[in-house]
Amino acid sequence: MSFDFALDGALPPGRIARAPRRRAAPAPVSEAAVPQQLPLAPSGAPARPRAIVAPRTPFAAPAPVQAGANGVTRDGRRWSEDGWTVRVVSNEDEDGWAVEALRDGESEPVLVAPWGTERDGRPPRPLDRSAFNALVKSASEILQQHRRQLQARLHRRLTVSARDAQWEVTLDVVPDEFEPYALLAAFDESGERVAQEKVMADFKLTPAAARTWIEGDFR
Repeated sequence: MSFDFALDGALPPGRIARAPRRRAAPAPVSEAAVPQQLPLAPSGAPARPRAIVAPRTPFAAPAPVQAGANGVTRDGRRWSEDGWTVRVVSNEDEDGWAVEALRDGESEPVLVAPWGTERDGRPPRPLDRSAFNALVKSASEILQQHRRQLQARLHRRLTVSARDAQWEVTLDVVPDEFEPYALLAAFDESGERVAQEKVMADFKLTPAAARTWIEGDFR
């Protein structure tokens, strides 16, 4: 067996020379990298109070405009003006809401109609100027119709021929609370009242009855 030794520091064949490892010197620590500790307040110094944040005020709906001097009320549920009051009430016949229009000084409404709700279907739709005007207009038309019907029932007029002349006969009912009655009157061709008689309130004025009354000398 023979051994070959490397001369002059040479490595034996088949081995790779590696460079010796060196440790890196620690880098100097920068003062900016070190966290700075805030100085503590002296024990005798008073603590600074924190600012108080005021709570956020919720949005409030505007208050209804009211004027007690002239009786004006403008609200989402009640609107009074110019002798009329329109108010939103609970519908007694069905689930939901209704609107009614009343004249000042009267307890019974002239108009009652169904009223819509908001989009969610719970609270009623609030009243406004256009709705108030439309409801008052409808209620006024109902009153005028009632007056015409009452006038037609309490006052009748017809023209008949009797005694070789034209006569105008009228019947006016007086709706007295205790003793209602009617006034039967006859007018000649010149418009002058010739006769007037008090009759029963349920007197039926017909052309035959008027002609008989005139030809019987208004008896």
